[in-house]
Amino acid sequence: DWASLDARPLPAWFDRAKVGVFVHWGVFSVPAWGSEWFWWHWQGQRDAAYERFVRRRFPPGTSYADFAPRFTAHDFQPRQWAQLFRRAGARYVVLTTKHHEGFTNWGSPVSWNWNSVDTGPHRDLVGELGQALRESNLRYGLYHSLMEWFNPLYLADKESGFKTQYFVLKKTLPELYDLVLRYKPDLIWSDGDWEAPDSYWNSTSFLAWLYNDSPVKDTVVVNDRWGLGCSCHHGGFYNCADKYKPGTLPDHKWEMCSSLDKLSWGYRSNMSFTEVMDEMSVIEELVQTVSLGGNYLLNVGPTKEGVIAPIFQERLLALGRWLDTNGEAIYESQPWRVQVENTTDTVWYTSRGPVVYAIFLLWPRDSVLHLSSPIPSPGTQVTMLGFAGTLKWQESPGKGMLITLPYMLPSPLPPQSGWAVKLEGVK
Repeated sequence: DWASLDARPLPAWFDRAKVGVFVHWGVFSVPAWGSEWFWWHWQGQRDAAYERFVRRRFPPGTSYADFAPRFTAHDFQPRQWAQLFRRAGARYVVLTTKHHEGFTNWGSPVSWNWNSVDTGPHRDLVGELGQALRESNLRYGLYHSLMEWFNPLYLADKESGFKTQYFVLKKTLPELYDLVLRYKPDLIWSDGDWEAPDSYWNSTSFLAWLYNDSPVKDTVVVNDRWGLGCSCHHGGFYNCADKYKPGTLPDHKWEMCSSLDKLSWGYRSNMSFTEVMDEMSVIEELVQTVSLGGNYLLNVGPTKEGVIAPIFQERLLALGRWLDTNGEAIYESQPWRVQVENTTDTVWYTSRGPVVYAIFLLWPRDSVLHLSSPIPSPGTQVTMLGFAGTLKWQESPGKGMLITLPYMLPSPLPPQSGWAVKLEGVK
């Protein structure tokens, strides 16, 4: 039952990791337009813009199934992906094994001819990426949608008010067990749960097996999307909602998932530069999330050929460079007694043991950083990550401390975002 499942301690690796990369890849990467919900907008909602798009670009009578052979993954090089994600500073990667379209990125025995081995790439994408990530020493998470929009078994169960479970017993559960036994994931990122209660999905019995008897029972981590009303209440860590920002420190481990393309999780061929998160926004989201005890899962959508767009690579590598300097304030950190400076929302705190890190997102005009929350002592020492030597500081009239930052050369460009000062000997 939920009471006992929720009492399971979260394996420690997840909280320590802090940074992950999410990958949305599937048949929706073929039309590559609108979003990864393409099939639903086109056939489920009969959205005129989607109908027009298909009419203009594909032969008459085209069905969604006709896109699958064009999902080629010709340029998919799992080792290159793994190397990129590692350089981005990610400690775990979550791949869509199956989105709501039902197409599986591995040879699912219960998804005949609607999987990446029988059609399209003719490759086990889940297995290949998993092997490359493990070689790079990254944790592997599998995203899996419980429901499928147009599966006749699911539609029949829905018609019965979810009193029958044909779809769950013949499709959802066999796939979940297969994924776990075959790939031994570190994380299961469940989704597509919201139309039916957890009793329909048999979530508690699956999780009981996962935690007690599966080959990953001691290391596996799951999220909170296991049925209507579970989100933010049951499961492992909480996602609560896409792009969730709690505002204050939650009392439960959580994760914020965000996407570099602000309008979609899957690749869009018509994406414009202004619709991509800039480096500063990425660092800001990461810092705020980690200060509030969360993990940050940043999404990219590869093309149908398996290419991660250069602008996404550039953003990921920028994040990695920032973490090379400032990762000490992020990885394995804990929320401090104060998460954000109350006078401004541009200074955020993390801690590791007695050491406190103040991460400031804007460089102060006079190069003096005013922190009102830490209480210094005569032995307080201040350094800046990525800068040699100690920084001068004095007690601030009132409370807190004034820290003299190193001199930055004048530049016509605003300096990059986010710097961390390390405070030792403060309360």
